[in-house]
Amino acid sequence: MNLKNIPSKEIMPGYHGKMVHSDTMTWAFWDVEKDAEVPEHHHVHEQIMHVLEGSFEFTLGGNTKVYVPGDVVIIPSNVPHSGKALTECKLMDVFSPAREEYR
Repeated sequence: MNLKNIPSKEIMPGYHGKMVHSDTMTWAFWDVEKDAEVPEHHHVHEQIMHVLEGSFEFTLGGNTKVYVPGDVVIIPSNVPHSGKALTECKLMDVFSPAREEYR
């Protein structure tokens, strides 16, 4: 499998993702447009976010920080979170269990 052969899906406005799924995990590679926002939400999935490029403002459990390349955020199950791309960004997320709605 090669990422260049996986079609990109716009999951929400400004968030274009390529998804890799196993039985128990989803690995998401995002190209995020500047100023694109993900509203506050929560889900049963554990999530790990890694910033590859750009600056991403992220709020986790009411605490807001700006994350830059190399930063990693662990998002526990059912903790409210939201984000906004301050620049164009490349992000990588891992979800467990798999995000069936992203298949």
